[in-house]
Amino acid sequence: MKNFSNYTDYDKKDNLHFESKAVHGALGTEPLTGAVSMPIFQAVTYRHPALGESTGFAYSRLENPTRQELERTMAILEGGIKAFAFSSGQAANMAVFSLLNPGDHVLLSDDIYGGTFRIIGDVFGKYGIEHTYVEMDDLDAVKAAIKPNTKMFFVETPTNPMMKVADIQALSEIAKSVGALMVVDNTFLTPYFQNPLKLGADIVTHSSTKYLGGHNDTLSGIVGVKDNEEIAEKIHVHIKSHGSQLAPMDCWLLLRGIKTLPVRMDRHNENAKKVAEWLRTQPKVKKVYYVGFEDHKDYATTIKQTRGFGGMISFTVDSFETVQKILRNVDMIMFAESLGGTETLITYPTTQTHEDTPKDVKEKLGITDCFLRMSVGIENVEDIIADLDRAMNS
Repeated sequence: MKNFSNYTDYDKKDNLHFESKAVHGALGTEPLTGAVSMPIFQAVTYRHPALGESTGFAYSRLENPTRQELERTMAILEGGIKAFAFSSGQAANMAVFSLLNPGDHVLLSDDIYGGTFRIIGDVFGKYGIEHTYVEMDDLDAVKAAIKPNTKMFFVETPTNPMMKVADIQALSEIAKSVGALMVVDNTFLTPYFQNPLKLGADIVTHSSTKYLGGHNDTLSGIVGVKDNEEIAEKIHVHIKSHGSQLAPMDCWLLLRGIKTLPVRMDRHNENAKKVAEWLRTQPKVKKVYYVGFEDHKDYATTIKQTRGFGGMISFTVDSFETVQKILRNVDMIMFAESLGGTETLITYPTTQTHEDTPKDVKEKLGITDCFLRMSVGIENVEDIIADLDRAMNS
């Protein structure tokens, strides 16, 4: 692990557990000074020793030491050959969909983040990319939706916000059998709880704004590539051509967040289970969507492919008036979009995260006027429950 001479030689730390890898990253320390925290290299251009000689850095759109450390660290944590840090989760997904050519067809989870819905429909649709939404937890439905020109499966698991779970290994095998790429959005569970690349996926994406950063202070996205150098090079060309790379300061914030990822995810996981169980006892709550319930229809798949349930819960209440009451009265819990931070957040998907999803699609999925989504934070769980109880019942 020790390196006091260059930025080239780094340790993948295969002998260490995940928690240690998260803390120490790739280089871990800055090799020339020994700085324990990788510095923020707020530099655009880099001086060359002589003609034909280079330090390995030329221009920060192409490469930056802080971003390089983040990208190498994420490749280590996800078990891939390369990772790329983008200016947002949307930018990361744009790069992935850019792998498609006009006339190609992509299968997507039917219950998918509204921003992804907008990208594939409004942006790539006009370039001749075909798409079909399908219940990815129904393998027969997936097989039936495949076309001769299907080139990609894009899967959220668990989905946002209905908490459906897809069998990554089984879907990867189906995708491989038809020559399609398997892409998994791993935002909700992070590499601490789930490793799609090790389960057969070709590409993993994150809105690293969420759990990876963990503090609601940086907008960012990650794409990880399993073992295909050609795909990695295409992503590399995309990021340097589009200029959608993550800035040094944001890379540093993300590196700092990753150091505490395992500790935070354990607390999110612990708190969410207790909050979900409490919600089920409430007369005004009609249904709770949480992957950690043993009676969740995809529970067996969750247990097979993950090491935790995460911190996300959705639930339906008895009336729109109850929704209004909760959102008006929560105090410690914050009525705000996003998820995955230290603070507990509650949001109203039908007009916020899934505003761009057509109403008939939302209603079919169950995203109604009485539907709420909660990102359970790392506060004391008794305080979270007390705040919910007061907001809903007093």
